[in-house]
Amino acid sequence: MERGINKAVNVLDTMVNTVVVIICLLILFISGYSLLDNVWQVQGASDDSLLAFKPVLDEPIKQEQLISGNQVAWLTIDDTAIDYPVMQGEDNFEYLNKDPYGEFKLSGSIFLDHRNSPDFTDEYSVIYGHHMEHGVMFGSLDAFKDKSYFDTHTKGHLATGEKVYDITLFAVSSADAMNGTLFDPQGRTTSEITDFLKENAIIYNEPEEGRSIIALSTCAGETYYARLLVFGTIKER
Repeated sequence: MERGINKAVNVLDTMVNTVVVIICLLILFISGYSLLDNVWQVQGASDDSLLAFKPVLDEPIKQEQLISGNQVAWLTIDDTAIDYPVMQGEDNFEYLNKDPYGEFKLSGSIFLDHRNSPDFTDEYSVIYGHHMEHGVMFGSLDAFKDKSYFDTHTKGHLATGEKVYDITLFAVSSADAMNGTLFDPQGRTTSEITDFLKENAIIYNEPEEGRSIIALSTCAGETYYARLLVFGTIKER
């Protein structure tokens, strides 16, 4: 009887140990996969081959330099990692998980709101990008919440097929993605944007009057709808 009990205990102990080992292996596998997936996403978002299409400084994008017909601009913020083609889809979901070449990629692309004019003639335009680690894509927007960093990184440029615009950054703000003032750019005026920012911005410098405004928007991470935006004026060069 005692021998039978001991045998049952040993079998049960072996089963428990086996289950524990399997669980540990599964945890190890999932952790390893998550790590590799993160690396793949960052590598995918850091595709240096795109730089071959970057237009010559101070010049509009030549037709032969366009990655595809959906590219509307090239965005550069000086002395930062933001140096990307700007795409525009039929809606704001098309380029969430599609790279500029049209291939599926979780890191997606930097893209202009589908309701905005592709030549940036609207008073207010919104450009979106995923918040990636290591400052990739629009992950580097986090740094602009620091006033000293912001003050030394306010310049950039935006090249389209017709023009080149100088960018002067003037504000940083957090906002909910459901905010109609900031995330419904169609027909939005610059005064509506500046009025909002004067009351809500983390950092705000009075922008030059008569200039159109662009917003660079990314996920902020605090909640599902939290967004971080950096605002700039654009002036034709």
